[in-house]
Amino acid sequence: MQQETLTATKRVTRGTRASKRLRRDGRVPGIVYGATVESPHAVHVAQRDLYGVLRTEAGLNAIIEVDIDGEKVLTVAREIQRDPVRRDITHVDFIQVSLDVAIEAEVHLEYLGIPIGVIEEEGIAETIESSVMISALPNAIPNLVEVDVSHLHLHDTLTIADLPDIDGVEYLADEDHPLLTVVVPAAEIVEEVALEGEEDIEGEEVLEGEEGVEEDSSDDEG
Repeated sequence: MQQETLTATKRVTRGTRASKRLRRDGRVPGIVYGATVESPHAVHVAQRDLYGVLRTEAGLNAIIEVDIDGEKVLTVAREIQRDPVRRDITHVDFIQVSLDVAIEAEVHLEYLGIPIGVIEEEGIAETIESSVMISALPNAIPNLVEVDVSHLHLHDTLTIADLPDIDGVEYLADEDHPLLTVVVPAAEIVEEVALEGEEDIEGEEVLEGEEGVEEDSSDDEG
C-alpha cells in the first residue's frame, strides 16, 4: 500500500475558539498519539492536504507519515469527526502504527455480478453489509474486498464464510454473519397476504350462509 505524507503543525492554543479559527483558515485540528509517542501531540493540518490523502484508493486506511515540525510519525486516520450539515472534517485522530503489527480496519465490499435469483427467479438483492471489519498488517490492508454473487438463488444468503481468502487478512465477524441475501420483493409479500385475507373472508361468508340455511330448515320442520 502506498504511503502518504502529511505536514502538521503543533497547536499553540487549544479550545473551541482556537479550533474554530483554524477551520476558518482552512486548517483541521487533530491529535497524534501512539505507543512510542511520548505524549499526544495537538496539531493542525491543511484541509486540502488532508482530503487529498484520504481520497486515494486506500481511503481511510491510507498509511500517513505525519511530519510534526520535523518529527515523523507513521499513522492511520481514525475517529474522524464531521460537520453534521456540510460534512466537512472538523477533527481527526492520527494513531501511530507499526508496519509489523496488525491493526483493525473497515474495508468496502464490492459485489460482482447479478444473482441468478434476481435474473431468473424474480427476487431482489438486499444488501445487509457494505463493508467488513478485518485485521491485517498496515501494508496488507486491501483497498476493497471483491466477492461474486452471481450464483445466489432466491432465499440464498452470502455470509462472511463466503468471502475470498486474502493472504494476511483475517475477517473479524462470525463466519455466519450475513452480508447480502436474495429475497422476494416486499410488494409480492403484501399481495400474497392480502389474497390470503380475502380467502379467509370469503370462507367465513360461506360458512355463515350455510348456518343460516340450516336454522331456517329446522324452523320449517317445527
